Amino acid sequence: MKPQTTYDTYEKLDIRLGTVLSVKKNEKARKPSLVVEVDFGKEIGVRTSSAQITHYYNSDNLVGKQVIGVCNFPEKNIAGIKSQFLLLGSIDDEGKVTLVHPSQKAENGLPIA
Repeated sequence: MKPQTTYDTYEKLDIRLGTVLSVKKNEKARKPSLVVEVDFGKEIGVRTSSAQITHYYNSDNLVGKQVIGVCNFPEKNIAGIKSQFLLLGSIDDEGKVTLVHPSQKAENGLPIA
């Protein structure tokens, strides 16, 4: 378990709901990765991220799916891709990621509390 934190620290994160618009392989990445483009609604817009989520996901099962991401981390260059948000998921002992998503469809850009 990670060290205890405060609610004030959590409040600084901008975690939002968005819909996946497109998915393609990140050909330059050292580990298998996908470039995911997500619409986070009017206020934030469309953002891109490179994510190591290839065990369970591809363009066939991700496009149109709603996901959750941290939208206020600084932009990071990952294997030539401007990663503009952090896609959230659980990671098992083998490094396989299962994405976090809502149980029902909701409006893009809604904050996660």
